[in-house]
Amino acid sequence: MEEQAQLTSGTGKHIRFVNLPLLHCNTAPPLFAAPPFRFSFERVSLWGMARNSNQNERISGPIRVLIIGASGELGGALAKLYAGSGAALCVWGRDAGKLAAISQECRIAGAASTDVRICDLQDIAAAIAAIAVDDDTGPFDLAIVASGLGDIRAVGDAVEDAGQVARLGVVNFVAPAAIAAELGARMARRGHGKIVLIGSAAAFHALPFAAAYAGSKAGLARFADALRINLRNHGVTVTLVSPGFINTAAARKVDGPKPLILTPAHAAQMIAKAAMRGQPHLITPWPFALLRWIDRALPRFLRDKLLNALTPPDR
Repeated sequence: MEEQAQLTSGTGKHIRFVNLPLLHCNTAPPLFAAPPFRFSFERVSLWGMARNSNQNERISGPIRVLIIGASGELGGALAKLYAGSGAALCVWGRDAGKLAAISQECRIAGAASTDVRICDLQDIAAAIAAIAVDDDTGPFDLAIVASGLGDIRAVGDAVEDAGQVARLGVVNFVAPAAIAAELGARMARRGHGKIVLIGSAAAFHALPFAAAYAGSKAGLARFADALRINLRNHGVTVTLVSPGFINTAAARKVDGPKPLILTPAHAAQMIAKAAMRGQPHLITPWPFALLRWIDRALPRFLRDKLLNALTPPDR
């Protein structure tokens, strides 16, 4: 087993670990006839196919995958899922220790290679420059922006802190949108690619205690839809994911009921399937899609009353 490590210029540390020979091409991976293999639902195969044992459904995998936010629980689950297919990974995150651990797990799981970049999306210019460096190193077939911040109004405050509003606006909307635009332009020139933006079901509702979070995710949702329309004639798909509750450290910090909560691994499986289909919008679990329509249908006075009722008592 070959292993190499190198540092390159760019945002933070950039390390490559090579486990297997890297297969690389400038076109989408062809689908070819192959003997039927039985994989579990959790495995996405890079060169063969993955089977959904529940629905007998198959999805093909990409060759080179960028996951931004891999030091988080959802991003880490996505990285490990694609590593199991033998993908060549490029993982970004703010937490160097967690990224190192995820990189090691991905190599053990079978990733062809792992590139690690420490990056804070609040420095948007540096993030865009890093996209150029990493995509020039090896063009991405799939990019998933799973980074984000979540917070609510502080106890005793009438509105959220202005600094918090600015921070969530940058990390949840401005930076992902700028990164997606850069990636979209590059993929369009190549004539293929897939972009996945992780939003939130909170974007469907004007949450008075989490205006910055809901508003920033709503902005990302509208941008994703516009970018999808813009790129669909260039061979590039854009998928917006609007999950409900996912059992992450950020979610566990917020008190209150979290109905239909998903594990990061389960959410990652659903995201991978939606990405391979080029599905425009994934809302999961499905009841959150129903809540979206209810929010739209209710008279404003009744909707406002219900949303206020959701506010935690101490907020």
